[in-house]
Amino acid sequence: MQNTNKQSIIASNYLKTILQVELKNIMSESQISLDNPKSLNKCSDDEFQALLLEGVSRTFALTIPQLPEKLYGPVANAYLLCRIVDTIEDEVSLSAQQKKYFCSEFIQVVKTGFNSEPFAVELAPLLSAQTIPAEHTLIHVLPRVIQITHKFDPDQIEALATCVETMAEGMPIFQAKDLQGGLATLAEMDNYCYYVAGCVGEMLAKLFCHYSTEIAQHQDELLRLSVSFGQGLQMTNILKDIWDDAERGVCWLPQDIFTETGFDLKNLTPETQDENFRKGLEHLISIAHQHLHNALKYTQLLPSHEIGIRNFCLWALGMAILTLKKIKQNLDFTDSAQVKITRKSVKATILATRLTGRNNSMLNLLFNVTSRELKTPDWTYSISSSKDNIKL
Repeated sequence: MQNTNKQSIIASNYLKTILQVELKNIMSESQISLDNPKSLNKCSDDEFQALLLEGVSRTFALTIPQLPEKLYGPVANAYLLCRIVDTIEDEVSLSAQQKKYFCSEFIQVVKTGFNSEPFAVELAPLLSAQTIPAEHTLIHVLPRVIQITHKFDPDQIEALATCVETMAEGMPIFQAKDLQGGLATLAEMDNYCYYVAGCVGEMLAKLFCHYSTEIAQHQDELLRLSVSFGQGLQMTNILKDIWDDAERGVCWLPQDIFTETGFDLKNLTPETQDENFRKGLEHLISIAHQHLHNALKYTQLLPSHEIGIRNFCLWALGMAILTLKKIKQNLDFTDSAQVKITRKSVKATILATRLTGRNNSMLNLLFNVTSRELKTPDWTYSISSSKDNIKL
């Protein structure tokens, strides 16, 4: 009798365990989460893209929603497409030849809207644990990202596809280089910045002009300045991430700038305490500052009543300036966390741009006051569009 009771209790407990596991699985499947790619099918297109943005980039998840409703979808989609190219290029398990192959295939997927499913199925299993979980999810749901792309107007699709093509063809050129000792020249750095950021700036300018005939009146100037805008943001990222990149055996700094100051990038380590290296960093900060000044000119060409688009630009510009200031004040930093701006600084940027965003004169004053220390005294460099230096 005792054994029968024990068996009943064991059976009852087993049944409870099974039910709990099933209930947990049901609850997990019903919750919308990046950890459960299938759950994203329940989201609208905007919700779907917002969740993905939150997972892969908190900065863009903050700035893109500032855009007008008609621009939010295309710009969010554009960022996700570019992030897919980044994911391919950064994946450590892929050979240079595999990266080139997947980049080439992805260009056709974006252009035509076809074969997104087999592309995702082929790429997803190859991603390593070093790729963040949100990017794994992004590749799994890539077919829906492409479906959204091809809901846009033909001119918008062309802008997105051209950007992806430029990026996907250009980035592998640099993946094939030995980057431990940096890039050879600033012109080469310009090329790299164009492929990863300048072409994105061009795409955004095209989307803004498509959205507004008033903005389109300045299309040629916006396209020119957009490349510089992108370069300023990318140079800021390069300077902030010097030591994170070094851990991967990569250096995106240009040797010619440091040759001028008397430092060889091949000798660069986190323990480097060299005045000549710091002087080279100051020169690059000064160049990035000039590009960000062009970003301000770009923003000022946008109608003052388009405050959402202005905020999108100004928040990125403001955060870049504050990051450069932290680097300039701490040239001996050895980790990107040491020059990362605080949430308080982000909030201050948002408040300042909300107060001044409509007034070009106030924006000039704010830029000059906050960024004056970024210039290198008694040193000048005439910047040109990085697109002018492209040699494929």
